[in-house]
Amino acid sequence: MKKLPLLFISLGLIIFAIGAWQIIDTKLQSNASLKEAKELVGKVQSDPKPASAEKDKPKFGDTVGLLTIPKIKAELAIVEGTDPNDLAKGVGHYTGSYFPGENGQIVLSGHRDTVFRRLGELKIGDKFEIQMPDGVYTYEISHTKIVEADDRTIITLQDEEEELIVTTCYPFSYVGDAPQRYIIYAKPM
Repeated sequence: MKKLPLLFISLGLIIFAIGAWQIIDTKLQSNASLKEAKELVGKVQSDPKPASAEKDKPKFGDTVGLLTIPKIKAELAIVEGTDPNDLAKGVGHYTGSYFPGENGQIVLSGHRDTVFRRLGELKIGDKFEIQMPDGVYTYEISHTKIVEADDRTIITLQDEEEELIVTTCYPFSYVGDAPQRYIIYAKPM
């Protein structure tokens, strides 16, 4: 019976250590991806060129660009894919969605408790800037909405007009798997 408190203390320390390691690991991965993104777009020209249909499709986990959100002073690496390993590195580009300059729906996703912690502070008219190897693209928020977590209707992959969709879990302060998604729609400027 005297060993039971020691067991609970040990278990608590192990759980704390695992949580701390996950936070540190995510921070290290996102910092490495951010550095890689800055190097990738370091030679970006201020006048974007039309996207080439011949460019190589990135592999899952590849850093593909840099997302800047001036209002909340955020610089975030954009990585290909939206699985947990990809999202630990930065903002995920939904595979199959378009890239800036390709005249279609661009879908970016991120965790509300890491890269998109302050996303709820953004308002209509605020800007997103995406730096890619072929140029810099600016988008203005046109509207937002909240949908259920399993609602996939916002991802249409349409190719009629360019639009940026940024998604994260909602409510922002929810602990655990959030029941909804916060969706931001932005149009090119």
